Amino acid sequence: MALDSPNTGIVDYRLMALSYGKDFQEAGGSVITSFEASDITLAAESPAGSAEGMKYPIIIKSSKGEEVRSRFVLACGGLYSDRLSEISGCSPEPRIVPFRGDYLVLKPEKNYLVNGNIYPVPNPRFPFLGVHFTPRMDGSVWLGPNAVLAFKREGYKLFDFNAQDFINALSYSGLQRLVMKNIVYGMGELYRGVFTSAQVRILQKFIPELSPSDVIRGPSGVRAQALDADGNLVDDFVFDSGKGELSNRVLHVRNAPSPAATSSLAIAEMVADELEKRFLL
Repeated sequence: MALDSPNTGIVDYRLMALSYGKDFQEAGGSVITSFEASDITLAAESPAGSAEGMKYPIIIKSSKGEEVRSRFVLACGGLYSDRLSEISGCSPEPRIVPFRGDYLVLKPEKNYLVNGNIYPVPNPRFPFLGVHFTPRMDGSVWLGPNAVLAFKREGYKLFDFNAQDFINALSYSGLQRLVMKNIVYGMGELYRGVFTSAQVRILQKFIPELSPSDVIRGPSGVRAQALDADGNLVDDFVFDSGKGELSNRVLHVRNAPSPAATSSLAIAEMVADELEKRFLL
């Protein structure tokens, strides 16, 4: 299966990620899934029967009691980047607040209306807002998204709910201040998420011929938005090693601003440079 659509710049990001994972394994690495990290500590002594001493002093434990040992840790936890940072002794801020973006999809017979990517000039006050038109590898065209608070860190559906995530978000002073400063914008985003016609009215600024009957409800995505305690959207990279014994072996990428997937190779190069600088590799 092709990874890209020639001459369009459109890629199948899932297949691309799987391809990189295969390259990593062929280079001697291991890919472990279904491993919920619950603790990151520095070992006090070598594992029993180990001939390599303290070559791998970092212990990462899962919620199921499994362990992985390593020399260094690079954590890019996305929606859980703040929680991963905290379990290794870092500051609880900036906090991750999940925002769900709901898309519409053009009906196939209307795909001729969009010949390529269409993006608005972003509002600097709300860099994650702004509808756009995105042709996909399968030939479909996504329109949107809006941006509303998700009630679960992985709340990809309207009624997904997690009490811990919800209370954690609402009790955070950063979110409270963001809402108070931008309540009108927030209500508008929520309205567009409920009423398709409201979303279409925004889209018509770019394609006037578009009508509500031309679209159907599509998938949703969740953005890991970093917020500081004053309610400011963190729009730059945030690296953190914390303090103490883990600080010279653990690096957290606590925020990678959009478009992180589009810029993934350039971001990877920057993160690698940060690792080399911090850990003298």
